[in-house]
Amino acid sequence: MDLRKMRLYDTTNANSSEERDEYEKDYARLIQSPAFRRLQGKSQVFGAGSGDYYRTRLTHSLEVSQIAREVARRMEKTYPFLARREHPGLMLDPAVVEVASLAHDLGHPPFGHKGEDVLNRLLSEEYGLCYEGNAQNFRILMFLEKRAGSGSGLDLSAASLLAINKYPYLLEEKGRIKGVYKMEWEGIRFLRDAWNMPQDCPTLEAQLMDLCDDIAYSTHDIEDGIRAGKIQMNRSFFEEERLLENLILEIVNDQGNVDVGWDQVDMKAMVRKVLDDYLEQWETIYAECNREASKTRREMKARWVSRFANKVGIIDDPKRGWKKVTFVEDGEQDLHLLRTMEILKKLAWVTLIKDFRVQRLQKRSEIMIRQLWDSFKVHDTGRLILPPDWIESYEQHKSKWSWERMVADYISGMTDAYAEKVYAELFASKSGSIYEMD
Repeated sequence: MDLRKMRLYDTTNANSSEERDEYEKDYARLIQSPAFRRLQGKSQVFGAGSGDYYRTRLTHSLEVSQIAREVARRMEKTYPFLARREHPGLMLDPAVVEVASLAHDLGHPPFGHKGEDVLNRLLSEEYGLCYEGNAQNFRILMFLEKRAGSGSGLDLSAASLLAINKYPYLLEEKGRIKGVYKMEWEGIRFLRDAWNMPQDCPTLEAQLMDLCDDIAYSTHDIEDGIRAGKIQMNRSFFEEERLLENLILEIVNDQGNVDVGWDQVDMKAMVRKVLDDYLEQWETIYAECNREASKTRREMKARWVSRFANKVGIIDDPKRGWKKVTFVEDGEQDLHLLRTMEILKKLAWVTLIKDFRVQRLQKRSEIMIRQLWDSFKVHDTGRLILPPDWIESYEQHKSKWSWERMVADYISGMTDAYAEKVYAELFASKSGSIYEMD
């Protein structure tokens, strides 16, 4: 048996067509799923529906998949050990990386990271449970979604599931803030054991997907920010002391930054240098593009994506006895480029997410999610206003599916617009027919 193509529930591939490769089947199952379609209605940075220009979770996922697929193809030709297929976790198949990139944000609820934070607080404060977007990915892929011939999710191949699993931990373990819920962890752990994966180590494909997600975030979201006027491409904006201070504060408070060597540099000086260089590059390209702002935005994005993507490589990770996908320069990890990417990510965060208008929208979304939660959380009353198919599914699986987890699953699967629609039906005057289709 090919360990990479094994499936948890369809072990003999009895429900699969033999005319297609297993990863092509994964791709088809994913893009034809309702959860994937709903990404078009979920916020990336600006609310879905804010305008035709801005990215949604769907367009973001498509862009991540394009970057990751192309990088995987290049790396296949660059690193001979990949062709030797020495270990199922030390391989880079572009088709698998593409599937993982398309699926990596399925678990995000409506209204972006604010929705995730609110659901997590509600579950933890009231029931001692947690909500986490990466873990929710596997709820969807391994349980909530249905396909013909399967009553347990999309039943993706082992390679695709483990490529999505960038945090290979049980979330309920003490100290974990990201991971996989216990119910789905049993299947993921079974696959990891079958592959003989080192503890806490993600596959190369999962690492590549994760890095390409960061590349997209640090380039595409800035493009959206410039288009929206939140990032002003002039010296007074970039040289403002408050911007510098806020960027440094975000870097210091981000515990995920500890491995990029900030202790090796003067943080303030480097942040200032990256901002200065970014603005100078904009001014140069702006002149080259005949002072067309839209063309300059696209060219800036393309050059930064190319710069990051061309530096992605693989090095040995002696601490874990594994290999690491990262930015590489002369066979060593390029910490300078990693820090540069972190600064650009924080630039997007500080200027977009922290903008007071965005914060107002997030406060509004928090109120909506809290009131939806309060409406559904009590079984005896909530069951009367939830869709019948959800109630039927709950009754069928309630031995392993608590009511409060089901409510979180239902709310998290909503698009921004659908969450607002249900909220309006419950708490605002609404005209229209009760026979409108949900």
